Amino acid sequence: MAQLSAPRQTSRLTLRQPQLSDLDDLALIYADEAVNRYLYSDPRDRMQALASLERTVARPLEITDENILIAAVVLRDTGRVIGDFILQWTRNEHRQGEIGGSLHPDFHGKGFATEVYHELIDIAFSEFSLHRVIGRCDARNAASIRSLEKAGLRQEAHFIENEFVKGEWTDEVVLAIRRDQWAQLRITRTFVGGGPAAPIP
Repeated sequence: MAQLSAPRQTSRLTLRQPQLSDLDDLALIYADEAVNRYLYSDPRDRMQALASLERTVARPLEITDENILIAAVVLRDTGRVIGDFILQWTRNEHRQGEIGGSLHPDFHGKGFATEVYHELIDIAFSEFSLHRVIGRCDARNAASIRSLEKAGLRQEAHFIENEFVKGEWTDEVVLAIRRDQWAQLRITRTFVGGGPAAPIP
């Protein structure tokens, strides 16, 4: 597992390493049915949330071919942890990354996910020199798809009934952005925290 080189600040959020003191806030997120609706996971109780958080905090920091950066998303105004996001990537010749995460439902529809994705994409390209970053969503999860699109990703694939999840066949949408597209996006429009990024032609 890699660490954030330093906490990342946006106009409304701080992205930082998870801490054991985040348990109360993260337990609320992990236990929510709506958060888990389109994920492989099921709601977790407080003890399961604690075990997951302890594993995250205790992970070794050596960089290997398969890396994961886990970011606690903190609302700057209150100090509350409102989300749990990841950037996972490879350091082989393909230099591919993937982003994803969850927000507490109280904070849906406010542009926070797009704000987080923007920072994770920037880390992927500026700190780890990745070539391409993807986001994968259950095709029914329109809100997550919109958040990724607003962060600059565009849809590359829609797989029909490609996975059997929680007792039903589900479609999957894959969105992606390449490093050169991200550089052009930053030139053509300066991102303002919480606002939409310009679409890539």
